Amino acid sequence: MQLDVLTLLNAERAARRAAILVTDLDGGAQRVVREAEIPADPLAALLAKRLASGKGGLVEVEGREVFLTVQAPPVRLVIIGAVHISQALYPMAMALDLAVAVIDPRTAFATPERFPGIELVTLWPDEALGGAVPALDRYCAVAALTHDPKIDDPALMAALRAECFYVGALGSRKTHAARVGRLERAGFPPDAIARIAAPIGLDIGAVSPAEIAVSILAQVVAAQRTPRAGARA
Repeated sequence: MQLDVLTLLNAERAARRAAILVTDLDGGAQRVVREAEIPADPLAALLAKRLASGKGGLVEVEGREVFLTVQAPPVRLVIIGAVHISQALYPMAMALDLAVAVIDPRTAFATPERFPGIELVTLWPDEALGGAVPALDRYCAVAALTHDPKIDDPALMAALRAECFYVGALGSRKTHAARVGRLERAGFPPDAIARIAAPIGLDIGAVSPAEIAVSILAQVVAAQRTPRAGARA
């Protein structure tokens, strides 16, 4: 691998930006396609699909063998609220190799006894997401589960601004309608607000906290594996 190619890949990795190394096996030529460049690339559809899957591999392009090496940042799940659903959700997410953090300023709920072996942040989300936990980005999923606007709303706003690939919020349609009004008054446009999955989770008829956790994680995985449109720098 040439030094300039390696340098570019390392820079993208450090910045938590995805990139794909395209290697022509017939001639040995290599080039790096950054995520923001995929829509304009001749191999756009193929690269977007491979990036969504997180897996590279050998492909044939116009009769030539090309190897695609996918470099994508580790996915993070930030759970807002140390509630019963969160207790069921975080070990499932960790089993899928997601990096998980739980944020809740209510120290009666956010305890190591209830959430062992996990990053637990006992700050208000606006303070926590301002630096106490890794910054949100396009490779983060945020699930707001407290039902308390004072806790959930700042987290949702931060997630929308960061263009997190998944943003979900617990609550009924009536609750979400009130939430939409608050976000509109805060200056968020309708297309941004529409990105919030609410009520959160896939509609599987979930009743128990564990079932709701399954529905949320399934929705997160579906969002993670869907090719993204309109990538930008």
